[in-house]
Amino acid sequence: MAPPLAASTPLLHGEFGSYPARGPRYALTLTSQALHIQRLRPKPEARPRGGLVPLAEVSGCCTLRSRSPSDSAAYFCIYTYPRGRLGGRRRATRTFRADGAATYEENRAEAQRWAIALTCLLRGLPLPGDGEITTDLLPRPPRLLLLVNPFGGRGLAWQWCKNYVLPMISEAGLSFNLIQTERQNHARELVQGLRLSEWDGIVTVSGDGLLYEVLNGLLDRSDWEEAVKMPVGILPCGSGNALAGAVNQHGGFEPALGLDLLLNCSLLLCRGGGHPLDLLSVTLASGSRCFSFLSVAWGFVSDVDIQSERFRALGSVRFTLGTMLGLATLHTYRGRLSYLPATVEPPSPTPAHGLPRAKSELTLTPDPAPPMAHSPLHRSVSDLPLPLPQPALASPGSPEPLPILSLNGGGPELAGDWGGAGDAPLSPDPLLSSPPGSPKAALLSPVAQGPPVIPPSSGLPPPTPDGRVSTSTCGPPDHLLPPLGSPLPPDWVTLEEDFVLMLAISPSHLGADMVAAPHARFDDGLVHLCWVRSGISRTALLRLFLAMERGSHFSLGCPQLGYAAARAFRLEPLTPRGVLTVDGEQVEYGPLQAQMHPGLGTLLTGPPGCLGREP
Repeated sequence: MAPPLAASTPLLHGEFGSYPARGPRYALTLTSQALHIQRLRPKPEARPRGGLVPLAEVSGCCTLRSRSPSDSAAYFCIYTYPRGRLGGRRRATRTFRADGAATYEENRAEAQRWAIALTCLLRGLPLPGDGEITTDLLPRPPRLLLLVNPFGGRGLAWQWCKNYVLPMISEAGLSFNLIQTERQNHARELVQGLRLSEWDGIVTVSGDGLLYEVLNGLLDRSDWEEAVKMPVGILPCGSGNALAGAVNQHGGFEPALGLDLLLNCSLLLCRGGGHPLDLLSVTLASGSRCFSFLSVAWGFVSDVDIQSERFRALGSVRFTLGTMLGLATLHTYRGRLSYLPATVEPPSPTPAHGLPRAKSELTLTPDPAPPMAHSPLHRSVSDLPLPLPQPALASPGSPEPLPILSLNGGGPELAGDWGGAGDAPLSPDPLLSSPPGSPKAALLSPVAQGPPVIPPSSGLPPPTPDGRVSTSTCGPPDHLLPPLGSPLPPDWVTLEEDFVLMLAISPSHLGADMVAAPHARFDDGLVHLCWVRSGISRTALLRLFLAMERGSHFSLGCPQLGYAAARAFRLEPLTPRGVLTVDGEQVEYGPLQAQMHPGLGTLLTGPPGCLGREP
């Protein structure tokens, strides 16, 4: 295997014209991290603007040809999402004219060479050191099942999916089917009967709750050991987007909220790549079991989460309002927290900001830190690939224009992408736009009238008459946990306190802008326990949550704040009333215990921050 190339090592270099043809000429240089663009004529720029396109901002590319029979040039187009002056991302296209050869076939080969090389880099595939760059380097497009909660994000989830997500993954050449969920536990029912061999990943377009349904549905199957290997992803369109915040951080992007967070996570999804995901098995008082990818909460955090449900129409603001109301009626809860300490300690804090150590607890502070054809699906959009947003583009061999899909809220701004005054419009090159073996593109109605009808060939289970889901009896055994109510082994640590809150969290983020465990990783094999004892003032508690936005709350030296890294824990509430949540979903109140199962799942994260790091 060839050694990795330096980020600045040129992989391709060439001269291109622009589109329209009367524009300037450019020298393009492709490296493993960016596309460098230098204007050559009419006059080289001393300080080129937009001359560097980081691959972290590129969703995909394609090759095009002119509809004019006399035009022997071929065209290479890239889709980018750069950050504007105010910080938000906006779609932009750059189209370059390959015209160095006398014939269209030669120019087309050059444009395709660049498109293939760029696609390989985006998907983390190696380029041959001295070999020929051909379409054989490209794998078949991954087939994704997208599940959308149309009511997520104050009802904006479907609009955001249609206007931003679908165009972007189509630009990346990914294939997909999309289903709108209709009720609670619908996603769980779907994945429980899914033919897994027909899919390469399941992506939820919603908040954290839909992914909770998917993971528990996979682990509730009789073939759970294979099912849980199915890569899952999340595109944030809900009020609670904690896992997406952690994915955003893992990709090296700056903290983001709302649409910017969605675009960042969509860019990472387009580039592909998965990461092991730890899952927490939670056994409740009744003996039922569920699996968590995010958190178990008791006290202030769970109170705010559930009581703010009445403000769900406000979106993420609901949590701010819920926090203010929770501070006004601050409660304490008597309970017993026991845990099995981690054998490998996480990074220690700087000495100046360490938490006070107690004999009975570990208080290490984290550092801040081949494709198959499918029948149309009920309430679905399908796929392979969706026609790109372009004005009046004709599919090869057809006089009819392809359907236009609006992007970024409208289409007029795209009119200059592939058509200018006096220039013949461009059409997609079929050899790169549609990889061999891919079915023809189709855009179906997102909503079907009448009762759901799912054909046998769809790979999906038949609908069930209600949303009830049986208790999970599958999944890996909890070998670290004695039966709930039995004595714990001597190597466990036990605290009996009056708590304001107790939080057991797996990834770094509790919300898109709440970094509860700054040093946590998706696969560190740890559950991070944070608690606040009674005696803390409302002001100090508010200060903790404000500092959590930066992940610096452990540096405040708050004596009531405790932390431990554990492999398993047991929580026994001694206060008769309270609220317990698992991944933001309320569960039965009473004693519970949990064990971390390292790397049980796979999360679609995109590449790590070395590629995603923003300039």
